Amino acid sequence: MTGPIHIAIVGSGPSGFYAAEALLRADPRLRVDMFERLPTPFGLVRSGVAPDHPKLKEVCRVFEQIAGLEGFRYFGNLAVGEALSVDELRAAYHAVVLACGASIDRKMGIPGEALPNVHAATEFVGWYNGHPDFRDLTFDLSQETVAIVGHGNVAADVARILAKPVDELRHTDIAAHALEVLAASRVREIEIIGRRGPAQAKFTPRELRELGEIDGCVAVSEAFELDPTCRAELADRGNVNAVKNVESFQRFAVHAELSGKRVLRFRFCLSPRRLFGTAHVEGMTMVRNRLVGPAFAQTAEPTEVTETLACGLVFKSIGYRGQPVVGLPYAAESGTVPHDEGRVVERGCAVAGVYVTGWLKRGATGIIGTNRADSIETVRSLLADLPALSAGGKSGAEALLPAVRARGVAPVSLDGWHRLDAAEMERGRVAGKPREKFTRVAEMLAVVGEGLA
Repeated sequence: MTGPIHIAIVGSGPSGFYAAEALLRADPRLRVDMFERLPTPFGLVRSGVAPDHPKLKEVCRVFEQIAGLEGFRYFGNLAVGEALSVDELRAAYHAVVLACGASIDRKMGIPGEALPNVHAATEFVGWYNGHPDFRDLTFDLSQETVAIVGHGNVAADVARILAKPVDELRHTDIAAHALEVLAASRVREIEIIGRRGPAQAKFTPRELRELGEIDGCVAVSEAFELDPTCRAELADRGNVNAVKNVESFQRFAVHAELSGKRVLRFRFCLSPRRLFGTAHVEGMTMVRNRLVGPAFAQTAEPTEVTETLACGLVFKSIGYRGQPVVGLPYAAESGTVPHDEGRVVERGCAVAGVYVTGWLKRGATGIIGTNRADSIETVRSLLADLPALSAGGKSGAEALLPAVRARGVAPVSLDGWHRLDAAEMERGRVAGKPREKFTRVAEMLAVVGEGLA
């Protein structure tokens, strides 16, 4: 085939942009249309990276460069699975790449989980980052003791935002509504609870170290001893992050003056078993665990020892699952789409012309940069399949947009996003911030105006 080959990418986060780059640089015949359910692109870089970590958001400049490549188009405010089906995409495109992430929080599955003041950590992260899905949630920061279940970077972000002096957040791109609530916070103690030990904590060392450097706050670790299996893990040369984390926990375990300060307290080998309360959560019953199994495969086995923690607010940060895509296979246990090197697989056979990348492919693991190699693998499979995929005429978005508009959907173009971006930057300039985000879709579309696809 000598004419254009049309590829649809569903999702505008890092994995979607890295896939677009790899495709467009590989073959001049390729045309890439990216679909995003929100008017705004960049996925969790925009709505998941903490506002006080602006350097992590600089990758958006790379994504803007990719969006400027010849053959790229952006269609925001267009939810695949709602305004547009995967089957419609497959009919209009030679290939479809799913890069829509993992958006469902894993549940603890314990009594009391539905009590008021029990939240998924990602709800709080989305709320302070101005994500429209979480804009109108409320978080009761009048509670003095908060429990965060999970020992990973999202838990660290939640803890840091709760513990940090609000004046240090005023000149970030944190959402204005969140800043107002945080300014009135009465939170004094933050308990960060992990089911395994300090050697298995999933914090990156820099994130953990930063929790010990917050003004007006002290990080405290409960005392711990490392058994021979944990020491064997730490002796592995490839396990540098765990060694650094344990060093931080050992520093935190040294007695510190707590008077008049907020406290971040790390707890190990504990699993929640029950949340209790009346009008809202008032406490948590936990079971003490012991670690069993070989090095790097240790699991938390419950003992008969229980503890009770009084707390008025709980955040769950124990991982995420991909959301099922209508019409495509789904592995419920892992929350991913089954695949073979990025080719979607159903009942042992590849689904012709459908690919997956990012968290929906591998699960919610890795950092922003992890998505590049992941997307390159998927694109390599797609390119190998091109001779079979490119047979037959397809016209891409032109075959879909009339029907989409007839359904009352107004897709946002790349020019529309640039209008919105400029307006947010100007609002931020006035407020002394990098940007002041619009936090409701209707507000965004009003700003976009004529910048529709």
